[in-house]
Amino acid sequence: MKQLLSFILFCAISQFSAAQDIHFFLTGGAMNYQGDLQPRRFTFSQARPFFGGGFYFEATDKLYFRLGVLTGKIGGDDKLGQFNKDRNLNFQSKITEVHIGAEFDIFNSYEHTVVPYIFAGVAGYHFNPYTLDSSGNKVYLQPLGTEGQGFFLGRKKYGLNQLAVPFGGGLKMALSDMVNVRLEVALRKLFTDYLDDVSASFADEDELRANNGQAAVDYSFRGDEIKNNQPYPDATTRRGNPGSKDFYYTVGLSFSFRLQGNSGGNKQGKGKLGCPTNLSGW
Repeated sequence: MKQLLSFILFCAISQFSAAQDIHFFLTGGAMNYQGDLQPRRFTFSQARPFFGGGFYFEATDKLYFRLGVLTGKIGGDDKLGQFNKDRNLNFQSKITEVHIGAEFDIFNSYEHTVVPYIFAGVAGYHFNPYTLDSSGNKVYLQPLGTEGQGFFLGRKKYGLNQLAVPFGGGLKMALSDMVNVRLEVALRKLFTDYLDDVSASFADEDELRANNGQAAVDYSFRGDEIKNNQPYPDATTRRGNPGSKDFYYTVGLSFSFRLQGNSGGNKQGKGKLGCPTNLSGW
């Protein structure tokens, strides 16, 4: 079975490179996340930039396959939210993502200048949440086990490399036979609730200190930094919402450039803007 899949993949790549239009793209825009430190959905509040690039493989007039990579940054801060300000947690994390997927045009892009499209795929991404100490130094949170990972209620440390399901849609406009511009909104369904290092409940303070160290206690709850003598919450007090997974999303603008091929859906000898590609009969 593995040999058969490898053979099919090899044949598919050969077909793409030999017979299909290949487009190179560059993209950039805003990246944000929704989770326990940023409960608002689809907001530019606390958003940060991202950029990336990759390739589109034109399979038919309306179907494209895509392969891309992007990098950006997310973050959240209780001080900037409406709730949990006394918890006083914050984080930042760089996101690096590699994705593959399929894109489907609602209309034929060789017959329309502006075309809506939808897409879905699979992605692998790396994240590593950190906060800053009182001196401005980075403190990476996953190794600390701030919710008692490693000993409390069977919790295990979360992995920093995860799978995601990207999906979304946008509008594509042809600037010429060789150049397209896309405005796209892309969401990622995640399988972790620890993108921000916050998910479930507080661990017992003494047990957390004994098993994971004082730093785990210090960065599990930071309310005492803004209110003197504010006590550490009791064990199993809600710290986050484990019933709702985190997700991150991007709103971006991309430019794609045709590298090779025969204009994909150009069955009548015309480009996307109706320009003839074969002038021998003129």
